[in-house]
Amino acid sequence: MTIDFSGKVAIVTGAGGGLGREYALELARRGAKVVVNDLGGSRDGTGHSDAALKVVEEIKAAGGDAMSNGGSVTEFDQMQEMVAKAKEAWGGVHILINNAGILRDKSFTKMEMADFDLVVKVHLLGSAYATKAVWETMREQNYGRILMTASSTGLYGNFGQTNYAASKFGVIGFTKTWSRELGPKGIRVNAIAPGFIATPILD
Repeated sequence: MTIDFSGKVAIVTGAGGGLGREYALELARRGAKVVVNDLGGSRDGTGHSDAALKVVEEIKAAGGDAMSNGGSVTEFDQMQEMVAKAKEAWGGVHILINNAGILRDKSFTKMEMADFDLVVKVHLLGSAYATKAVWETMREQNYGRILMTASSTGLYGNFGQTNYAASKFGVIGFTKTWSRELGPKGIRVNAIAPGFIATPILD
């Protein structure tokens, strides 16, 4: 049986391409109204693009409803603003997929701490900021679904990815803790841990 999301509002971070785009398109296909969040730019998080707008266009062309959002997951106030706009337009937020991510790979010996900090901020703090921004809304609804994006690198490590591995293992900790804290309130939290994938983050 196909799960139907009619009447639900979903936010997908990093939805301009790769897995995020697929999440957004599939949620819309199943009836959800979708906030397509994407800062845009390259795999290291620099620059901007109109990727989110293109995904919104795809959704609308297929008969769905979506809005783009260019907020950065590293800025809590921008995540709060994103949620406020979704609620203003559609009345709530029921689904959050924390998918935004960047890479700045280098062995730890050669890694600049600024690159360590930024990757952790995007993956780990970004997931916390987006989740905190929807927390009260989902609690008031007594309903929410939050999907975290971990990684096999967080579980097993990978050469040149100390920053990425640390943040992705932290995401697993978030998932286990939040599922206990939010489960009794009707909010389910889970995570996926993909292995190697060929998406724009690896271009």
